[in-house]
Amino acid sequence: MFGLIPKDEKFFIMFKEMTSNIIEGAELLKDMLDNFHDPVTSQRRIKDIEHKGDSLTHDIIKKLNKSFVTPFDREDIYALSAALDDILDLIDASAQRVVMYNVEKPTPEAKELAFLILKSCQTIDKTVALLGGKLEPISAYCVEVNALENEADRVCREAISRLFDEEKDPIQLIKWKEIYETLERATDKCEDAANILESVVVKNA
Repeated sequence: MFGLIPKDEKFFIMFKEMTSNIIEGAELLKDMLDNFHDPVTSQRRIKDIEHKGDSLTHDIIKKLNKSFVTPFDREDIYALSAALDDILDLIDASAQRVVMYNVEKPTPEAKELAFLILKSCQTIDKTVALLGGKLEPISAYCVEVNALENEADRVCREAISRLFDEEKDPIQLIKWKEIYETLERATDKCEDAANILESVVVKNA
């Protein structure tokens, strides 16, 4: 396996900046739900990180439009930057819903989903760090992200099932169902990013 074209490695650095920023957002979301001292401040900090993520995404697209030779397919660079941006958007959306719906106390399932989001983001970060080097280990990380997404899907399903069994207030039921689904969608976007990275490995094998 010869790896990626060693032209314009700035893309690898920019993707690493994106994943580091995403981890920061995921850590804040997990801390927000684990401690829950000041969710409004936590949400504002996550929003700042989401804005930074938007800027990093725009920088990659701008560079892509100006680059004649890219280290891997242009459509994959575009798709990966969009998928990474979506992860952070959903982390932000989850935090927003917790504040908007005046959640009094996070549930164990919400905390577990935040933990799985963070683990998924950390694995994506490790995967992106391999771009520009040996690509073989990327596949194993992608399998790990898929497994984390499956686990998040299970937690979300069981949490919603319990809601319908136990929650008597229909408003609370609607609120929590949406929070669970938004958290779970963040892991879906991690899986999307992993699938793109796996596609890069296949194309450059």
